[in-house]
Amino acid sequence: MKLIGTHTSPYVRKARIVLSEKKMDYEFLLNDVWSPTTDIEHSNPLGKVPVLVLDDNTCIYDSRVIVEYLDSRAPIQRLIPENGRERTEVKVWEALADGMQDAAISMLLEGRRPEGEKSQSWIARQARKVDAALASMSRSLGKNPWCYGRSFSLADIAVGASLGYLAFRFPENNWQKTYPNLLAHYEKLMQRESFKTTVPK
Repeated sequence: MKLIGTHTSPYVRKARIVLSEKKMDYEFLLNDVWSPTTDIEHSNPLGKVPVLVLDDNTCIYDSRVIVEYLDSRAPIQRLIPENGRERTEVKVWEALADGMQDAAISMLLEGRRPEGEKSQSWIARQARKVDAALASMSRSLGKNPWCYGRSFSLADIAVGASLGYLAFRFPENNWQKTYPNLLAHYEKLMQRESFKTTVPK
């Protein structure tokens, strides 16, 4: 298998962490989707990463689809419960983390526009989404050892990738001080090899 992506994308990081946790061999192909020479549309018509290229050259895109495929392919140490309420809860955690990333990336891109074109009200709106997501994560995590249930799951991977992205792109955000339980959880996750080897850069 091949994974197309970048070192900075939190969605790519989520897929890479799952691949590492599942101990799957793959080739990591760097592709800057913002470069004028990118050919990402050949693999994903939406022009986004990550893209998982299977051995028969089938392309799977969207990080949520990719991680579900990987989890079902290697059913030992399931990261997503197979069905029922447990599965829904883990997927809600993932949706929350991905939604926070969506808002943060929107802030980043809007902030890069020329001074006369950027919208401060849009940036503020996305910032409120980030803050609301952090508050919800902190409340739901509480003092629990894991985001959901009694073991490490995709919920922790998604949350860890999103917190890592905030720390990388928005160091001025004081979520570490505001939500010490999230900081403690992220620091615990960073002890795992899968997180250590996929730090944004």
